[in-house]
Amino acid sequence: MEPKNNYVDLGERGKYNKNNKLNDLTGKEWIKFSKSWFIHRPNRRKNNEVLHPAKYPESLVQEFIEFFTKKNQWVLDPFLGTGSTLIASGNLNRNAIGVELNEGYYKISKDRIDGKQFKKNIIPLNGNSLELKDLLKQNGANRRKFDYIITSPPYWNQLERNSIRQKERNNKGLDTKYSNSKDDIGNLKSYADFIEFQSQIFDQVYDVAKPNAYLTVITNNIYYKSKLYPLAYDTAISLTNRKNKSWVLKDEKIWLQDDKPLIALGVNNAWVGNRHHQYCLIFRKEV
Repeated sequence: MEPKNNYVDLGERGKYNKNNKLNDLTGKEWIKFSKSWFIHRPNRRKNNEVLHPAKYPESLVQEFIEFFTKKNQWVLDPFLGTGSTLIASGNLNRNAIGVELNEGYYKISKDRIDGKQFKKNIIPLNGNSLELKDLLKQNGANRRKFDYIITSPPYWNQLERNSIRQKERNNKGLDTKYSNSKDDIGNLKSYADFIEFQSQIFDQVYDVAKPNAYLTVITNNIYYKSKLYPLAYDTAISLTNRKNKSWVLKDEKIWLQDDKPLIALGVNNAWVGNRHHQYCLIFRKEV
């Protein structure tokens, strides 16, 4: 049992243990986050954020950063998009680097960050995360090791298809895919190739992560040509089976999206589910 003088009473937040090695949370906050599922209803996206077809909210990523880091530590996002991870990190007084392949989204993230007055190093980079270590070296960050990584890769070719959910974006002239780049793993035709190239990116991430650093990957299983592809499960398996660079899968948290509208999928014909959840896979680099 911890001595009483190891605890600081923070009122409604609960008691903080000064020997807490992982984060700045109280025991009460720690236990609340440890629940295996959660409901999160983000604020409405702003105009420049809507341009990205699959942005995840700062308010969600902020909760993960708060749990897996302390103030002043370093966060990495190898699939930056419009900058959610960097904005959340800056709000929490963490340092962060994010990599985005699409130059348009990189510019949006840079503009969003430039509009803030963060006290920490908040650095967006334009480039390919398959070359992450070289990219960090080119920007003088090759000696940087990261305390935590959180990201949401493309869900294979999910955004490439002109589905019911994408019609409204098409009508408004908004992007329905990440990019047209041949280097974008979201444009790969082969599911097996996607799993392999995604794993290669996380090999690069493994090399720049500190020992015992955590990695959170937000992803989902996808439905394509009348078949469910277990992308979340295959991501977990592939990252834990790499030669000399295997992540250890520690757990999953399920993000329940109960604010999404139901769509008539397969009615009177066949089963097609309304998928209203995301998998937040939690890995650790254990060496």
